[in-house]
Amino acid sequence: MSVIDEVKQRTDIVAVISQYTALQKAGRTLRALCPFHNEKTPSFFVYPDRQSWHCFGACSTGGDVISFVMKKENMDFGEALRLLAERAGVVIPTRVDKDPDKDKKERLFLVNEAAAGYYHNEFLQSSAAENARQYAAKRGITPQTISDFQLGFAPNGWGMLLQHLLDKGFSEQEILDAGLAVASDDGKKHDRFRGKLMFPIRDDRKHVTGFGARVLDGSLPKYVNSPQTPVFEKSGTLYGIDLAVSAIRKQDLAVIVEGYMDVILAHQGGFANVIASMGTAITEKQVNVLKKYTGNLALALDADSAGEEAMLRCVTFENILDSELRVILLPEGKDPDEVIIENPGMWKELVSKAIPVLDYTFNTVAGTPPTTAHEKTAVARRLLPLISGIKEPVRRGHYFQKLARLTSTSERSLEDELTKLQSGRNAPSGKRETQISPSKSSFSNPREEFCLALLIRYPELKEQIECVLPEYFDTSENREIFLALKQGCSDVASLKDKLDEAVRDYVDGIARINIPEGRIEEKYNDCVLRLRKRFLQNIEMKKAEVLRSESETGGSAAELAKQEEQGIENTSKLLEVTQKISRG
Repeated sequence: MSVIDEVKQRTDIVAVISQYTALQKAGRTLRALCPFHNEKTPSFFVYPDRQSWHCFGACSTGGDVISFVMKKENMDFGEALRLLAERAGVVIPTRVDKDPDKDKKERLFLVNEAAAGYYHNEFLQSSAAENARQYAAKRGITPQTISDFQLGFAPNGWGMLLQHLLDKGFSEQEILDAGLAVASDDGKKHDRFRGKLMFPIRDDRKHVTGFGARVLDGSLPKYVNSPQTPVFEKSGTLYGIDLAVSAIRKQDLAVIVEGYMDVILAHQGGFANVIASMGTAITEKQVNVLKKYTGNLALALDADSAGEEAMLRCVTFENILDSELRVILLPEGKDPDEVIIENPGMWKELVSKAIPVLDYTFNTVAGTPPTTAHEKTAVARRLLPLISGIKEPVRRGHYFQKLARLTSTSERSLEDELTKLQSGRNAPSGKRETQISPSKSSFSNPREEFCLALLIRYPELKEQIECVLPEYFDTSENREIFLALKQGCSDVASLKDKLDEAVRDYVDGIARINIPEGRIEEKYNDCVLRLRKRFLQNIEMKKAEVLRSESETGGSAAELAKQEEQGIENTSKLLEVTQKISRG
């Protein structure tokens, strides 16, 4: 079983998605308002038996638990896989950990340091950086702070940094390995970052490991980061940690915010114990870095739904720290940097009044005290798994009592409900258990893998790839490989370079699949047709379940008519594909 399969086996898609949106039972499925777009009528469905999800509304897409986290957290495949692996207790081996070549890493630190110096000089001296300097001035960043954080500017040329680093004695391969340059399909190399405000990212030993970059023209995405490299992994990085260690030790407190500007302006305002999590998803690796300097963490993530979700997920990290995480309650609509600039005294007060993260979770989940039996059950089911995960018995007992008071029920009833939840999570149905085998992946999709093997082995088939949708591939790892092939990777080596480390052994396995000689194009066309047929069949089955649950729960006539109309259209496509297969 691959590490990807192990993560999926140990992860319940219902438990993951319920952290982002309230799921309601609908027959054999669960439905909710889509967490990806605004809507009044639920069009988002979760299929526990298949461990998949699908939005029949504006998104019109679906996938497995990894693709959900990728979409919701705006992560790439590797980041989402590692986030789920940390929660599931699965260790993902990396070549970085096994690589004894420290000299190579030292060279990457050096090339990154040289790039940081180049970008900083461009910011200070180049006329092209005037918009970057104006942006910094508009945000109130002083010259001293610009120097402290070595803010930089990446010029808009295609090879200016590349040539500078080559002149400094670094090789093209070292520059590529550091993520500072990329290779085009024609083999030409060019700068990765162009026309952006640059934020050098350092580890707690002051090595430059990577860069953050902000656009200055209003385009999206607003921020981009270095790719994963042997010295840079976003999930283990804390922006500003190099400048914050001393203050964190002295104050015995680390304050975690979201963004670069939050950190920069906090330090400028005299609050040097502030670091950023590189996004909303706080990870176990980041917590372990901070644990070396303090056991006390306070979260000041932005006051939006994404920030709230991140704080809820942090409850489990208290066992690592053996102390309470606390939440700084920001004024509505305010980011940390805004509070600090407008009223430093208020920031001090907010930090001093930070509340335990589990108390914050109670407030967020319950809102107003539940009154109906259904509301009490929903609150208990959301909070009980968090409470049961607390190792310290006194704190666990405290929150058990608090939940009993909140739901006006006995602790014995809550213990019974917890036992039910744990038995349901730890003992899946017999059917799912028999599918799990150490020798054969329970998540294997032979037809998908055969299609990918054909595309890898016979590059000429890629001329016909446009007719294949990524959604034809149920599993996230197969979609990732397909998308990399579609982007022009021409052999196994270039394909593996494009993909996350965790997928590379899987690619080797696909490349070794036996393909009988002869009639290759015919085999490929048949495989694509059958993938499309399966895709349409899956949509039709899901539509049928949606219609059944809508009718059982009294869905509106308009909504039922809309679903039926879409079902008829899908049936027509399925019939067409089936006829093509039968003629072939």
